[in-house]
Amino acid sequence: MGFKCGIVGLPNVGKSTLFNALTQTAAAQAANYPFCTIEPNVGEVAVPEPRLQKLAEIAGSANVIPARMSFVDIAGLVKGASQGEGLGNQFLANIREVDAVVYVLRCFDDEDVTHVAGKVDPLADFETVETELMLADMESLEKRRANVEKKAKTGDKEAKAQLGLIDLALEQLQEGRPARNAQVPEDQRREWRMLQLLTSKPVLFVANVDEDSAATGNAYSRQVEERAKQEGAIAVVISAKIEAELALLEESERAEYLESLGLEEPGLNRLIHAGYQLLGLSTYFTAGPKEARAWTIRTGWTAPRAAGVIHGDFEKGFIRAETIAYDDYVAHGGEAGAREAGKLRQEGKDYIVKDGDVMLFKFNV
Repeated sequence: MGFKCGIVGLPNVGKSTLFNALTQTAAAQAANYPFCTIEPNVGEVAVPEPRLQKLAEIAGSANVIPARMSFVDIAGLVKGASQGEGLGNQFLANIREVDAVVYVLRCFDDEDVTHVAGKVDPLADFETVETELMLADMESLEKRRANVEKKAKTGDKEAKAQLGLIDLALEQLQEGRPARNAQVPEDQRREWRMLQLLTSKPVLFVANVDEDSAATGNAYSRQVEERAKQEGAIAVVISAKIEAELALLEESERAEYLESLGLEEPGLNRLIHAGYQLLGLSTYFTAGPKEARAWTIRTGWTAPRAAGVIHGDFEKGFIRAETIAYDDYVAHGGEAGAREAGKLRQEGKDYIVKDGDVMLFKFNV
């Protein structure tokens, strides 16, 4: 289970530079990770996970297969996109398919790079993008409402429930608030997601700063971080220019380059980890002589559901999961040592998988 983030932003904010850095990273990974593919507007990259390499070394794994994350370059956003301006319709179709929206906001001054509004104002840029998404949601809901209301009047319970959710969303949007701020009853979350509202998706802010501000941020990025707090979202400070340069360097050269800039890791790593946090994702592992592999699940999933990420039959015929915590696996030199030390547990259907668990599923179909 991977997840998909849509990168949105106004022209000349660094969105394309960031996306190109991602696709170059994916291309560089392709030799090691054959599953990496690049479509015209999709960059798929390996999720950085140091624990996986350690497990592979202990298990003597022939192959190392990390989890993956996709970034979609959402083209065509200009003011009026919700009305079809620019590549508006394509923009709206693409963004409905993603799990989260990444707002790339310009946080650098550069006289050679013209800003569409004539001045650098990351929060104004955010408002422009958000407004277009809200207008698109309103139009979509208003078109649907009449048909749903007709069904509801016939006594259709499903239509009545859907009408209530549509009105809840419209109330939010008409008051200038994104749909993600609505208080949706827990038992209606699934139906709410089925409305496919653009502004109901979780958001992640990327403050794209100049190279000198990559380690410490600047006045613009601090505005973005403050706004992210207000939104209950996450902000990541990145220099897209640095990321583009890093993508072209050999692995051995990257650490030295990052150190010279006062950075501990690439901004893209921080972006991916922030995405995991935003979407409530966790990682479990499988490890053996053939391969060591990372699997992405929603935090709180039970063992059978986690097993289903590998194959539906694993979930359907689940018997038990032989489970070792990552730290125990490493401390005791692998599965055999952990078993001998009493650290291998037999977990049943109600077990909630923990981040870092090393698992072997027993099933029968």
